Amino acid sequence: MTAQPQRTLLVTSALPYANGAPHLGHMVEYIQTDIWVRFQRLRGHDVLFIWANDAHGTPIMLKARQEGIAPEALIARIGVEQKRDFDAFDISYDNFHTTHSDENREITYEIYRRLAAAGHIRRETIVQAYDEQAKMFLPDRYVRGTCPRCGALDQYGDSCEVCGATYTPADLVNPISVVSGTAPVQRESEHLFFKLGDFEAMLREWTGGDRLQPAVAAKLGEWFTAGLRDWDISRDAPYFGFEIPGEKDKFFYVWLDAPIGYLSSLLQYCRRTGRDFDHYWRPDSGAEVYHFIGKDIVYFHTLFWPAVLAGAGYRAPTAVYAHGFLTVNGQKMSKSRGTLIGAKAWLEHLPAEYLRYYFASRLADGIDDLDLNLDDFIAKVNSDIVGKLVNIASRCAGFIARGSGGRLAGQLADPALQEEFVAAGARIAALYEGRDLAGAVREVMALTDRANLYIDQQKPWLVAKDPARAAEVQAVCTQGLNLFRILALYLKPVMPRLAAGAEQFLALEPLRWADAATPLLGTTIEAYAPLATRVDPAAVRSLLDASAETLKPAGAPMTAASTAPATKPAAEPQPPPAAAVDGAPVTISIDEFGKVDLRIARIDSAERVDGADKLLRLGVDLGDLGRRIIFAGIRSAYEPEQLVGRLTVVVANLAPRKMRFGTSEGMVLAAGPGGKDIFVLAPDAGATPGMKVK
Repeated sequence: MTAQPQRTLLVTSALPYANGAPHLGHMVEYIQTDIWVRFQRLRGHDVLFIWANDAHGTPIMLKARQEGIAPEALIARIGVEQKRDFDAFDISYDNFHTTHSDENREITYEIYRRLAAAGHIRRETIVQAYDEQAKMFLPDRYVRGTCPRCGALDQYGDSCEVCGATYTPADLVNPISVVSGTAPVQRESEHLFFKLGDFEAMLREWTGGDRLQPAVAAKLGEWFTAGLRDWDISRDAPYFGFEIPGEKDKFFYVWLDAPIGYLSSLLQYCRRTGRDFDHYWRPDSGAEVYHFIGKDIVYFHTLFWPAVLAGAGYRAPTAVYAHGFLTVNGQKMSKSRGTLIGAKAWLEHLPAEYLRYYFASRLADGIDDLDLNLDDFIAKVNSDIVGKLVNIASRCAGFIARGSGGRLAGQLADPALQEEFVAAGARIAALYEGRDLAGAVREVMALTDRANLYIDQQKPWLVAKDPARAAEVQAVCTQGLNLFRILALYLKPVMPRLAAGAEQFLALEPLRWADAATPLLGTTIEAYAPLATRVDPAAVRSLLDASAETLKPAGAPMTAASTAPATKPAAEPQPPPAAAVDGAPVTISIDEFGKVDLRIARIDSAERVDGADKLLRLGVDLGDLGRRIIFAGIRSAYEPEQLVGRLTVVVANLAPRKMRFGTSEGMVLAAGPGGKDIFVLAPDAGATPGMKVK
């Protein structure tokens, strides 16, 4: 492996709001960020993972008032809960601070004064929603109503979750106060605005490179076309936040000082450790700055934030990477709607590391939503980690312990195979670097299959029956353990605990990425202890039972097997309709046929199903309909790698079918007489995922 020049990186996740402990939707981002950070550290780069909790705003003020405590007490308590869960999920941050801090006040005031001095702040008297019963002006998210653009019901007062439109609460149709449930009135108030339009040229240039994902860049293009609007950065008392210098009863809007928390958390860390703060944030800095965020806050991070930084004399981020939302068994997670599973609840029933692996296996470099299908989770962990990966170590360790006194051979049985695994490191590194974690996991698991195939072909259990061939058994198992060592290294960013167990078992110092090139020979290993155990479906059922109240959609029960798409209520799995009776086709009416919803899908993953001769497990992207897992009986005609990336046609409204290997959430259309002559339907290249087939 070629050594890489050392880079200096500052990496952040979006700041978790300090009014509650994390749920699994939050953990998608933090796990994604942590995997990327761990990979960069393994490569030998100087990486800081810095963040904080977002501690200001009306929601925190009202929750503290409801609990009868000071907002500062609420923030402190939630901060303890957040760090507890982050640590349990092995999030390897260097500093976790809070935006309600002296450092954040210091930098916020500095940035505001610089913006004002440069003429980027203006005043305007606006008409604002006011709750007469609660006697307070309402923040955007405390007004809900109908989206003025698309007509979607029950949307927040600042943006629409359906069409992505941004607006003010005054634009909503039929607005209602979330605080009192009454219709707000309109009152005048003078506010301060950041002149975003001053930075249009800078933003067009900054967003025009490779700093953003294509889908995000396209969305920004729409916002540029619509015109950049000035940004209201002030809020009226009562409000929990920083008072604006020189103003009376005016506070900075939480979205101004929240991203400044990236700087203030770093400032606290630098003052504590002696690091150079300016090295990261001055305009000519040689460091790289990366933000990982959810797609719902793209507008703030790709327009307001770089403009504020530029206006205040700081450098803009190197890149901003967004991800999609999480669903669980096809259901949307929403804190306000109560459909969530807490991180703590997960930890009480299942290992954190298995969720890290599953998320990684499903996270590509785009902004598509991610579904935590719990049946698929069980099958994938039990197959990939237990049945394949640690199986290599457990199969080989016993022969080394019994036949060689725990000592590895002095040379490899198949150096060419070793080189094949080492060479794959460049591909896997490129996938990690590009945040295609799913691609990296696929590559690792393909190598895992290759290692198991090697052991199957060499059959050390048969060779060991002949004492004269003990050296041969030692060499084969030494080869197997060296392959396992490389695989554990390649998965170390994803599964740091498993990797640490492998290092202990193999009597190694902590592995670095470059260590893959040097085989482990002639050393003595420790006795093998299980590195992973199978997921018990009962534990998943227990998790669902414990979360039943939060997982139950309004007006519909939910079962542990529910895997209906997010756009439909949960449904009991039903068997597929029979194709024929006694060899004769089943007849249906044209009306019945019209109910079949045929959609274009892109196959983004494909893998064999252990214990099934005919099935492949396909992950398909249906655009706005989300991602599905489909079991297809086409293994005789296709190798999995032939299918990844292909467009096909699926039945999108077929009831989920629970199978021995997991739940199938649709049907891939194929035709042919059978055997190798089965042909998956392939639409024209111009088709896109989710497109309806007429």
